[in-house]
Amino acid sequence: MSDTPESESPQLSPQDENRLIAERRAKLDALREEGIAFPNDFRKNTSSSELRERFGELDNDALSEVEERFAVAGRMMAKRVMGKIAFVRLQDRGGDIQLVVQRDNLPEGSYQKFKHWDVGDIIAGTGQMFRTQKGELSVKLDSLRLLTKSLRPLPEKWHGLTDTEMRYRQRYVDLVMNQDSRDVFRSRSRIISFIRAFMEAPGREFLEVETPMMHPIPGGAAARPFETHHNALDLDMYLRIAPELYLKRLIVGGLGRVYEINRNFRNEGVSTRHNPEFTMLEFYWAYADFNDLMDLTEQMLRELTEHVTGQSSVAYQGLTLDFGKPFERLSVEQAVRQYEPALAGANLWDEAELLRACKDRTIHTEKSWGPGRLLMELFEAVAEPHLSNPVFITSYPTEVSPLSRQNDADPLITDRFELFIAGREIANGFSELNDPEEQAARFRQQVESMEAGDFEAMHFDADYIRALEYGMPPTAGEGIGIDRLVMLLTDSPSIRDVLLFPYMRPET
Repeated sequence: MSDTPESESPQLSPQDENRLIAERRAKLDALREEGIAFPNDFRKNTSSSELRERFGELDNDALSEVEERFAVAGRMMAKRVMGKIAFVRLQDRGGDIQLVVQRDNLPEGSYQKFKHWDVGDIIAGTGQMFRTQKGELSVKLDSLRLLTKSLRPLPEKWHGLTDTEMRYRQRYVDLVMNQDSRDVFRSRSRIISFIRAFMEAPGREFLEVETPMMHPIPGGAAARPFETHHNALDLDMYLRIAPELYLKRLIVGGLGRVYEINRNFRNEGVSTRHNPEFTMLEFYWAYADFNDLMDLTEQMLRELTEHVTGQSSVAYQGLTLDFGKPFERLSVEQAVRQYEPALAGANLWDEAELLRACKDRTIHTEKSWGPGRLLMELFEAVAEPHLSNPVFITSYPTEVSPLSRQNDADPLITDRFELFIAGREIANGFSELNDPEEQAARFRQQVESMEAGDFEAMHFDADYIRALEYGMPPTAGEGIGIDRLVMLLTDSPSIRDVLLFPYMRPET
């Protein structure tokens, strides 16, 4: 049990907050007059986590034999002054540790100055390890300094930072106040590090590359781009919606196995699942097909889950997601029939029948859509919400897969899959279309759709066609949404919970 108490003061009114800020500014002015504001000459030699790891099991007798002096620094999160002694909870990157501040242990005048410091200040000190009478592992200080004066009071700590919009807008405060938030972003970093190690491991040896983020032609996905302008070239450009066409140029060039952990930008709505800027893992594998991708993806996610959580299943928003057993595989048609029994005997490639099915379920349609697009709208409405445990949905219609290789036995579908977990798409992969003439014809179909009003249709990329004309080997490629994956493995309900700085409307 800590000797430092939790604050129980009520939430501050705007007037009280302004008064406290004014008082803190006055304290900073005094520090400036003394010439000691914002020093930069202190160097710490340990962290709270290192101290707990080294000394967490030692009693006071054993600690008394440790002659080392430790230099610690961090944010003062709690403070209790009891006459000539005070207890401080210091928070740093490793967690927190208690500091014991005694007037008679410090240089003359230091304790009096310390009593005027505020919770939220960045402080530093040196001392030795010991345990208090309550058994709390602590640093008994023999020196103490104020490094950074905090001008704004922290949110009332008893309840933490509970305003969701404030947490997203002021992530820096959220990270100070909420251990759970810090844990989410540490997990995110571990997830990305694991993926890099997995892709580059012996036997796989994918090469990490970087491709442009500003494109003269938007491509690689069906999405509306953000537009910008290159002043020096006097050229309209687009923020990347996907790196796909550039990565496949590298396959043409002979690199064989490439991946990129990339930022993409899509000018679309904002929701708990969508952010206009997001992170993807995208990779391409020569001499492989979409079945190889599914096997690799299943292995990666199973090992990743065990690495991050220590087990093969995770709890997500009331669901138990099992990554340990083989992932189910269903075609789009099979999924529609399975989750909408009324369509079990329907001809899911007959346009009139599909239109009736959509109309009966109040699903929006467009006159320009063919059977493939109608089937996908039906799938998204009746099947997608039910896909909880990991499942690969395969055999996507050619009409909605302009970059995918057609199935050799059935030209209406492609060798493509999407991985769904907890009712949302996590990955999209397919055997690549490497026939330049067929690809050019599909690009022309996309241009026709764009001219008909489809703002998400692809442009005609003549240079990509030229690259294919040099010859691309049989290849498979995939994109995995990192943000959604982090959501699943950290039980985060919104994509904003796993983005350090999500997009928000400007404050008024």
